[in-house]
Amino acid sequence: MSSPIPDNEPGRLAALASYNVAGTPPEMDFDEIAEMATHICGCPVAVVNVVAEKWEWYKGKCGIPEHAIREPRGGICSTTICSNDLLIVPDLSKDERFADHDIVKGRPYYRFYAGAPLINPDGFALGSLCVLDYEPREIAAEQKEMLRWLTRQAVAQLELRRKVAALEETRLALDDEKRKADELLRNILPEDIAEELKAHGKVQPRYHDPVTILFTDFKGFTRLSERLEPRTLIEELNDHFSAFDDIVARHGLEKLKTIGDAYMCASGLPKKSQTHAIDACAAALDIRDHMGRVNDARDKMGLPRWEIRIGLHTGGVIAGVVGKSKFEYDIWGDAVNVAALMEANAEPGHIILSDNTLGHVGDRFDTEFRDEIDSVKKGRIRCNVLKGSKSQDA
Repeated sequence: MSSPIPDNEPGRLAALASYNVAGTPPEMDFDEIAEMATHICGCPVAVVNVVAEKWEWYKGKCGIPEHAIREPRGGICSTTICSNDLLIVPDLSKDERFADHDIVKGRPYYRFYAGAPLINPDGFALGSLCVLDYEPREIAAEQKEMLRWLTRQAVAQLELRRKVAALEETRLALDDEKRKADELLRNILPEDIAEELKAHGKVQPRYHDPVTILFTDFKGFTRLSERLEPRTLIEELNDHFSAFDDIVARHGLEKLKTIGDAYMCASGLPKKSQTHAIDACAAALDIRDHMGRVNDARDKMGLPRWEIRIGLHTGGVIAGVVGKSKFEYDIWGDAVNVAALMEANAEPGHIILSDNTLGHVGDRFDTEFRDEIDSVKKGRIRCNVLKGSKSQDA
């Protein structure tokens, strides 16, 4: 004989799923409720269960074998969840609804049943609390009331678990959002600077000396932008800058920003480095060589070239974070202007470095004096062409 189905079954199953208890093993808190029910009602067996789509899962039990954790849906408790109050059956063998159930006509030959639905605050019967006996019997009004009280305690335990699960879900969501925010902040700012900003809400400006600044841009970018479709232009520029990101990261430089077609990074900050100028020169050579390979391929396909210009200068700078809603780690000082001047006076495919940078790299690189250029604040500044690494040429 098939058991009845609650009228609100789809909503009931959805509500039960929100507790995340179906399919989980029995728990001590519910075992204690079941044991208390046996003492109050004077019955040898008690069960706290939740009724899922196919199974009735024991959440607490007393007088049931240890290994038993569930039974197929369709037992007596499946009828209990269709009611709003206690279901009392003095003799199961004489009730046509239950007389043919296996547990009635066969072992363990249950005769008495009293059960109440576990109705949550939204009105859904999630399962039941029931007591059983092997002999027909009745229970007193006081025992019935105590059984109702224990049912409310079982529902309270389920609600507690749902709230704990919801809090855990919220905590995990917050942790995930914090992780994403931290990751985004680390992508915008150097790690040490990001940690300082998180800890104090601001970053103390610092003077760094010496630092080697590297600038690049593409000569004729405006003309190139007129020849390429906007989407193609941005995709290709992104490909180049992404390659630069990998190169400067490999050499330990700190990317600072891009402005249009210009790319700016520095070596020796926020952490000091004894090899800042050497690292910056090595990165510049890798960027130049990368763009050389790109342009060789473009020449073969008849595509316009991306003519890179690179400039380096070494000096002191002030570094800090500016902005309130969109943070930016930036540097200021004459050294920045001189580095930009080196880049602006470079020929396409060439790297220009100042005497300051040259003095920090010694004879590690193949360089050649080019000329002097005018600077408004610094007068005439000597500039040199960085050709390659002597160790690579050897």
